[in-house]
Amino acid sequence: MGITHGGDIFGAAERRGVPWQQVLDFSASINPLGPSPRVKEAILSSLDRIAHYPSLHASDLRLRLAREWGIAEEQILTGNGAVDLLRDVCASFPEGHLAVPVFSEFHRLWPNALLYRVDDAASWPKQGALVVTRPVNPTGSLIDAEVIIAYLRRSKATVLVDESFIDFSSAASMVGLTAEFPRLLVLRSLTKFHALPGLRVGALVGHPVTVERLSRLRPPWAVNTLAEQAALAALDDREHAEATRRFVQEERAWLVRKIAATPEVRIWPSEANYVYVETAYAADLVRFAAQRNILIRDCTGWPGCERSGIRVAVRRRWENERLLAVWKEFLCEGS
Repeated sequence: MGITHGGDIFGAAERRGVPWQQVLDFSASINPLGPSPRVKEAILSSLDRIAHYPSLHASDLRLRLAREWGIAEEQILTGNGAVDLLRDVCASFPEGHLAVPVFSEFHRLWPNALLYRVDDAASWPKQGALVVTRPVNPTGSLIDAEVIIAYLRRSKATVLVDESFIDFSSAASMVGLTAEFPRLLVLRSLTKFHALPGLRVGALVGHPVTVERLSRLRPPWAVNTLAEQAALAALDDREHAEATRRFVQEERAWLVRKIAATPEVRIWPSEANYVYVETAYAADLVRFAAQRNILIRDCTGWPGCERSGIRVAVRRRWENERLLAVWKEFLCEGS
């Protein structure tokens, strides 16, 4: 599988010869409302600190996350984004399994991983390490936590649950179960919901013994000073978080209704801030939109997605209307 990522807004702008501000990015599923207004203030007030090393292990952030999630600080590892953390997790297990679809980096880190359907828990392996995503990327479907708990109880496998988009959903995180289940790890991204991908902040939660073992693989200063202060400010802004959830829920429903009126599509129910659309013309639409400075994630060939399809981020109304207009233009030209 070729490894590709969404969100290459600067590369796309360079290829098109336009300012990056003119590119609409539906390929990366980031909070459409942007970061909390408190984030910029926190970064500006912390600039004098960049002349010094950051905290060795982001102690303030770990303590704040422990309070946020109702767990012990010793259960948390922080890192330079979720990818930084999953690299060490994958390296610590010689045998990897993936309940597909999953984030493309898992395929790169475990190129020989055995693949299983995420919606067929009965087929999951009895041992080794298995990655399960909730909500699923790119479909947005949500695996019930009880399904994963039942699997942990009947198998000897370690399960890494990728919850990078869980904050957008109505579901509770599984972080609170990690002390009870030593073979459960939960990966959390702090950049998608809080709109901080350029700063890179992530967290891994597990049983204290497991986290201690993994921490020996970790370098110091994995979270830089500005990223830590930005994450702390974002976590404190409850109003922005609640507004984000309301907005995404309402705008996603509107976007789904509009796309559903488009010919030759099948839309998957989503609990995330993106919508997965099966359509035979996925690749052509992606190319057509790119020529008009709109980025869409082509999911054709993504393991676990049997048919041609795209993932579309939920953006602000004017952006969504622009996407729909280009989509309509594509269909008109092709008719």
